[in-house]
Amino acid sequence: MALPNAYAHYNNSKVLTASPAELTLMLYEGAIKFCNIAITAVENKDIPKAHENIVKVERIIDYLRQTLDMKYEVAQDFDNIYSYLGQRLVEGNLSKDKEVLEEVCGHLRSVRDTWKEVMRLNNQKGAE
Repeated sequence: MALPNAYAHYNNSKVLTASPAELTLMLYEGAIKFCNIAITAVENKDIPKAHENIVKVERIIDYLRQTLDMKYEVAQDFDNIYSYLGQRLVEGNLSKDKEVLEEVCGHLRSVRDTWKEVMRLNNQKGAE
C-alpha cells in the first residue's frame, strides 16, 4: 500500500516546509475538521467519538493560546477568543450539545477566514 504512505509523506513535508502563518492556518483547519466530526458524532449519538474530537479541538486551541506572543496588542484579543472557545468546548463536551459545537465551529471559521485575509494582505504587501 504505497499510496497511504505517499500521502503521509506529502502531509509531513507540507508541515515541515510551511511558514508559521501557514502552520497556524493548518491548525485552524484541523480544529474545524475535528469540530465537524464531533458535531456529526453527537448527531449519531457516538459519545466516545464526539468526546475524542472535542478534546482534539481543545488541544489545538490550547496550543494556539500558549504560542501567542503577548508583546503584540492583538495577542490579548486572540487570548480572549481562545479562552472563550475553550470554555464553550468544555461545556459542549459535558452536555454533548450540538448547538454549542456549531457555535464554536462558526467562530473558528471566522477566525480562520480573518487569518487567511491577513496572510493574503501580507503576501500582497511583500510583493510590492
